[in-house]
Amino acid sequence: MAKETKEVKDKPKEKKSSQKQEPKEAKASHSREAGVYPRLLEMYKKDLAPAMMKRFNYKSVMQVPRLEKISLNMGVGAATQDAKLLETAAKELELITGQKPAITKAKKAISNFKLRQGVPIGARVTLRGRQMYEFLDRLVSVAMPQIRDFRGVPDKSFDGRGNYTLGIKEQIIFREIDADKVAKINGMDITFVTTAQTDLEAMELLKGFGMPFVKRDTVQKAN
Repeated sequence: MAKETKEVKDKPKEKKSSQKQEPKEAKASHSREAGVYPRLLEMYKKDLAPAMMKRFNYKSVMQVPRLEKISLNMGVGAATQDAKLLETAAKELELITGQKPAITKAKKAISNFKLRQGVPIGARVTLRGRQMYEFLDRLVSVAMPQIRDFRGVPDKSFDGRGNYTLGIKEQIIFREIDADKVAKINGMDITFVTTAQTDLEAMELLKGFGMPFVKRDTVQKAN
């Protein structure tokens, strides 16, 4: 009788152990589903890369230009007088990019601007991989349409080596920033570094990603 009662008591313990394992399996499956493949990266591999191979007659897929990194630089000159402005700007840049920024310091002392060497004056972030493509998607699809009287980005800001720099005047075009809580409007420079050998190839690459370059006829009318 003693043996039988022991067997009966052991059975509920086995059920409890099996119940504990179920949530772990559920968590593991949830983490796998959370990983979303960037839309622009998938589009680049399926459509943009083959189209550029045909357009420029590349012999190998390795010759097709690709986006290497995106660098965001926010300068806060007023930080020399008020350090809190730089802290706020860095937090805003982190909200926009999802990555903690690095603080930039003055390389030289400029007496006219009351600037001393080594004083923090800005923040910068470099994006690569998935974060880079996700940011670019949000920039061209959500943020740029928020710009007032937007007619397109200039097509003359290439450096001659396949890299493009875009100036943003207001950080509030990004939805991650609450305009009601912004103490000071800050602009930023966004540099797109590509493996393209020429500016034309880089422009075609960025166009394929949805970069809305200004049309030449629009520039002529504006002039």
